[in-house]
Amino acid sequence: MAAVKLDPIDLKILDAIQRDGRITKLALAEKVGLSPTPCWMRLRKLEKARIVCGYHAAIAMRMIAPVATVLMEVTLASHRQADFDRFERVIRDIPEIVACWSVGGGVDYVLKVMARDIDAYQRLVDALLEREIGIDRYFTYIVTKTVKEETVLPVADLLPGQA
Repeated sequence: MAAVKLDPIDLKILDAIQRDGRITKLALAEKVGLSPTPCWMRLRKLEKARIVCGYHAAIAMRMIAPVATVLMEVTLASHRQADFDRFERVIRDIPEIVACWSVGGGVDYVLKVMARDIDAYQRLVDALLEREIGIDRYFTYIVTKTVKEETVLPVADLLPGQA
């Protein structure tokens, strides 16, 4: 996939809306140094290009209820495309699995699971194993403390040629 060319104003817009998804048109325009109409047109262009793919609220779940966050490594028994597709299809439909990454190395997937408690997590794992979706091995890592979890991506720092 070809990278979309972004200029410094586009990067400022992306940074601003990541930090405040509810920013007004006027405040965004002031923050990036444009008048409101051109700024809004740029934002719409970024949305149409699917660079901006949604607006979300960050929820402090532990303020609502105790929760167990678990990282889970999964290795599948077979590595045919159909096996990966079946596993991913099932995982997408389980709300407690809040993230899933296909990874290279010694395991096939890393999942982030949020459950009411460790017993609820284990029941989820047992249900996955009963569904026979190809899990050969899994390893569980209980998150005891979140040290850092960013929602603002360092877009400008990740672009080629940026210093």
